[in-house]
Amino acid sequence: MVDLGFLEGRHRLVAIDAETTGYRVMTADEVRKAPKGLRIPGVVIEIGCVELLRENGVWRKGETWQSRVNPEAPISLGSIGVHGIKPGDLKQAPRFDQIVEAFQAFIKDDYLVAHAYRNEKQFFDYEMARIKRIGWDEEAFPEDRFICTQEIYADLFPGAPKSLDAMTDRLWVDRSERFKFHGALLDADLTADAFIELERQLAAG
Repeated sequence: MVDLGFLEGRHRLVAIDAETTGYRVMTADEVRKAPKGLRIPGVVIEIGCVELLRENGVWRKGETWQSRVNPEAPISLGSIGVHGIKPGDLKQAPRFDQIVEAFQAFIKDDYLVAHAYRNEKQFFDYEMARIKRIGWDEEAFPEDRFICTQEIYADLFPGAPKSLDAMTDRLWVDRSERFKFHGALLDADLTADAFIELERQLAAG
């Protein structure tokens, strides 16, 4: 069973989500073997963050932060069908290196709440390496910084489908805005709502 005891004394978390181009990130070996001068493509096209604050022992949602990101790379048709973001929508969007300071200022050094967190970890480690904040074999977002709602949900409801849609439906979290398209801030907000309910159920035993 997931134990959230390590959050004792913590009063702020950040729920986080990213939408992407739909293409996989390059591995460190692929980057090293790439032709000299190759512009490494970005993958993140939208980031959404929702602050979680604990007051009197209860978590609630606080401020939000979001930004679209120009990956300077193509977006797969499959991904456009999921989030509805087309290349033309990102022409005037900032690059990741132009928003990274604001992004880090919002998340600070707090724990990050994500659904199927390994996706977000992989995407953000990749983008941080791409802008040379870390090496390609390093990580900016270690695994122990994440709280995974998928893992908590799987413990509370063994065998149940573990997608964000299935989890929010089971927890009676309204996801009607997600019926047409996904969105980074929308999904971070749903993840925050789910975490609040999951933590309540864990606390209730």
